[in-house]
Amino acid sequence: MPVPNLMLIDGEWVPSSDGRTMDIINPANEERADAVPAATAADLDRALAAADRAWRSWREVDAWSRSAVLRRVAALVRERADDIALVLTEEQGKPVAEARAEVNAAADQFDWYADEARRIYGRTVDGHSRAHRILVWREPIGPVAAFSPWNFPALLPARKVAPAVAAGCSIIVKPASEAPRTMLCLAQACQDAGIPAGVVNVVTGSSAFISRHLIASDIIRKVTLTGSVPVGQELLRLCAEGVKPCTMELGGHSPVLVFEDADVERAAEIAARGKFRNNGQVCIAASRFYVHEAAADRFTGRFVEVAKSLRLGDGRDPATEIGPLANRRRLEATEAFVQDALDKGARLECGGRRDPAFSRGFYFQPTVLGAADPSMKIMHEEPFCPVAPIAPFSSLDDALAQANATEFGLAGYIFTRDLRTAFLAAEGLEAGMIGVNNLVIAAAEAPFGGVKKSGFGREGGAEGLDHYTVPKYVNMLL
Repeated sequence: MPVPNLMLIDGEWVPSSDGRTMDIINPANEERADAVPAATAADLDRALAAADRAWRSWREVDAWSRSAVLRRVAALVRERADDIALVLTEEQGKPVAEARAEVNAAADQFDWYADEARRIYGRTVDGHSRAHRILVWREPIGPVAAFSPWNFPALLPARKVAPAVAAGCSIIVKPASEAPRTMLCLAQACQDAGIPAGVVNVVTGSSAFISRHLIASDIIRKVTLTGSVPVGQELLRLCAEGVKPCTMELGGHSPVLVFEDADVERAAEIAARGKFRNNGQVCIAASRFYVHEAAADRFTGRFVEVAKSLRLGDGRDPATEIGPLANRRRLEATEAFVQDALDKGARLECGGRRDPAFSRGFYFQPTVLGAADPSMKIMHEEPFCPVAPIAPFSSLDDALAQANATEFGLAGYIFTRDLRTAFLAAEGLEAGMIGVNNLVIAAAEAPFGGVKKSGFGREGGAEGLDHYTVPKYVNMLL
């Protein structure tokens, strides 16, 4: 499959109008993998004009037809999953098996919203008078500006494109600069499936420049971001100037509560494998581990065994279980987290440094820190790295107090065999999503999103479509 490395604007694959490009670096070897265009203002204006024109006709397409084309997108993405996965691994670093699973999860988004496109329901309301008829319709909100990060470069933009197209909107996607070609592959599938020109556009280049230009345009009716809290705050300021609705998924720092009655060794294995998936570069990753003091030693021992067993290497090697970090920034941030924790009394159980087996690439050993406490940065700043801090707790109230002592509220996890504990802990955790005895909670059919500084709005599930429509109320006097 030819790998797209041009922008998709109004149904055409185009370079930037001034010929400028941005390099893509392979994190496994720090070599240049490819280059993509750096969009100019003229390029963005062309994408805006295309999106404005296209949604006015796309919104008039019936729901069954929108459903059918989304189903074709899903089928094409699945057919090309192996090829797209190799592109994803080359630019992002994760093991190719994880990349393939992500691409198929992206296909699930298109499949799910193919169904939801036919379930955009309005309603009738009985009012005060039988002389009136009260109707509520849901209409597409209009052209959308979407911004997605590098950690899941297939799944996260698919969560935005699929519901927007299902609702009858057009969309301009700005994928992460580190890993843009994965989204370009999805755009190719959208085009090949028959989505009309201008409905799905993809622009690449400077994130700050593109976001300011798109959000300032009166054409854009909605903004959606998956990213960091600082980026979200900046985009919220831009949205406020234009009074534009937005969906914000701004990351997290998910606590894991392991109670004494849990299957402790099994919980440790699940937690370790979940923590080190995608090198910990997952917004809902299990990232702080609170273990009942009576079970802490058993949990830590098994967790360390699993961490030491994981094979680090180039993600293109099928034997690799953990690839490199996505960029040098994450590598340096990981070192800083570990050093800060050790300086403040953490106990290094394993790992703790760049892997000396690799002379190039952003490799860091899976790391476990015992005796973690709230003074350490890794306990309250989003880590996005392969470092697992473990701290004890003495009671449910103690566990909840420690778990909720953060500005984030995206996800939380509980390991227990007691139904009462599971309910009370799930109710007590300040998070938008909860997993009980498992860490695999993201699914196309379920709403994804958080509370506090983890953002607002939901992607996925029936709720995800709501944010791409607006209710119109009609009161008719007969």
